[in-house]
Amino acid sequence: MQEINSINILEKFSLFEKLWTPHIIGELNGQYIKLCKLKNDFVWHSHKEEDEMFVVINGTLIMDIKDGKTISTRSGEILIMPKGEEHRPWTNGEEVMVMLIEPKTTQYTGELKVPQTVEKLEWI
Repeated sequence: MQEINSINILEKFSLFEKLWTPHIIGELNGQYIKLCKLKNDFVWHSHKEEDEMFVVINGTLIMDIKDGKTISTRSGEILIMPKGEEHRPWTNGEEVMVMLIEPKTTQYTGELKVPQTVEKLEWI
């Protein structure tokens, strides 16, 4: 049986510095709960089979969507990205802290393999 403990999100954020590299802090019903620090631009990508949920803990996450729409999501807000939707997250130069909730099968940059692709996620 899994040990039950509360998780201090800000304490977990203090355990890593690397940007655009999610760290797993828990799992729930086949979903990973991940924390990630973001700054500046990321790559266009999509997730063919999985929806993603972005919970902005601190800062403003900006998301470009391939249809030309741009969405700003601020601290305390969430953004749900439907599966198959091509998107590009970025920030306005500030470091943004987000929690990601997505299926364990979600590949970080979808089927796209680029230098920013993280193949093996670490638990913290």
